[in-house]
Amino acid sequence: MTAPAPSSARLVSGSIPGHLVSQTLPAVIGVAAIMSIGIVDAYFIGQLGSAPLAAISFIFPVAVASTSLGVGVMVGINSVVARALGEGDQEKAARRANFGIVFAAFCGVVMGLALWLAIDPIFTAMNAPAHLMPLIRAYMAPYAAGFPLSLAIMGFNGVLRGQGEAKRTSTVSITYAAANWVLNPLLIMGGFGFEGFGIAGSAYATVIGWGIGVLTALLLLRGTLLPLNLALLRECSLIDPAKAIIRVGLPAAFSNAINPLGLSILTALVALEGEAAVAGFGAAGRLQSFVIVPLLGLSGAIGAIVGQNWGAGRVDRAREATLYAAGFCVVWGLGVAIAITAAGESFARVFSDDPRVIAEFALYLRIAAWGYAGFGLLIVGNGIMNAVDKASLALLQSVARVFLVMLPVALVLQPGMASAAIYTAELAANLFGAVSAVLLVRHIFVRQTPAWVAR
Repeated sequence: MTAPAPSSARLVSGSIPGHLVSQTLPAVIGVAAIMSIGIVDAYFIGQLGSAPLAAISFIFPVAVASTSLGVGVMVGINSVVARALGEGDQEKAARRANFGIVFAAFCGVVMGLALWLAIDPIFTAMNAPAHLMPLIRAYMAPYAAGFPLSLAIMGFNGVLRGQGEAKRTSTVSITYAAANWVLNPLLIMGGFGFEGFGIAGSAYATVIGWGIGVLTALLLLRGTLLPLNLALLRECSLIDPAKAIIRVGLPAAFSNAINPLGLSILTALVALEGEAAVAGFGAAGRLQSFVIVPLLGLSGAIGAIVGQNWGAGRVDRAREATLYAAGFCVVWGLGVAIAITAAGESFARVFSDDPRVIAEFALYLRIAAWGYAGFGLLIVGNGIMNAVDKASLALLQSVARVFLVMLPVALVLQPGMASAAIYTAELAANLFGAVSAVLLVRHIFVRQTPAWVAR
């Protein structure tokens, strides 16, 4: 079979370092905007007292897990769109893009309903104290009801990312993050004669922000190579795009969700050490989420670059992008670890003035921060495997990382080390993730070639 026809995919020619920068910088800005929502949440909810801060610490891993399932859907759409464009088949890319948007919204409805029905069982299993459950319910009910909007954004962003439209994707993220910045303090604390909703106000701000993000994404998609055109779904079989997206998206969704599932279990173990430990652990996790933003941005950008070049048969360019990305993960991860461990208590005082919370916050950073480079290699490796239709390998890696490394280490060490055991377990899991990602990606590039080459 002959090679793919020349395509209009923008990332199959030109400088690989240039593409990494042009795709990653907007992604970093977008991810930073999204992560800043968590920082703003934690700050204003922390002003309500230690109980709301502990409640949001329980909520955080659940919210991340549910969002991670949506990210998996986005990754599937990104992967199939990028590879179709790389192959030079714009019609197939358009069918998959439009199906992906509808599929994402449908997944959001199903997941939001499931989340709403499971509020009490989830947080009871996480050892959330009874006195925190009313606060948790007040947040989670509107959050679950608005969740379909979040998945709709994932669908649009998957199509934009697959085309290499990093700036437009970033604009969507910034728009709904900005809405949160404005609405969070008002809806949580109140102002201008308006009485705030407390912790529930944070959820209301999130849902409104999602709605604004959907409208923004819809407008931005109109000016791209693959605009929204649902009529395409009536003109073709839906089986092909469904199978293509699910083959990548389903493993990617579970792979993305397993990591925060492990975080949820760690939170349950930390809860055994007291409310201050949970508050410190949760607040430090919010800070950590912010400082690893460049790694998250890179993991999102690498998929389009590798996917388009893989689809075009340019394995050499895909390999080059991988090497540059890996080097950045190591340099950034170690540099941030050095800086953040030196100023742990100073950061902690931004979130709380409770000495117990501050001590726990600083302890977590002193141990877990040294795994940032490993975490970067892990998520970039996952992005590469998803891009080349090897999402099942990424899923197996994530399962092993959580259930064969993270949880056993935590359970074995906790009796003698208390909460420090939990943080050590996270470090061990990230180091395992780094080594396994390097080995798996190397295997793919050494042993595998795009399907059209093999034929």
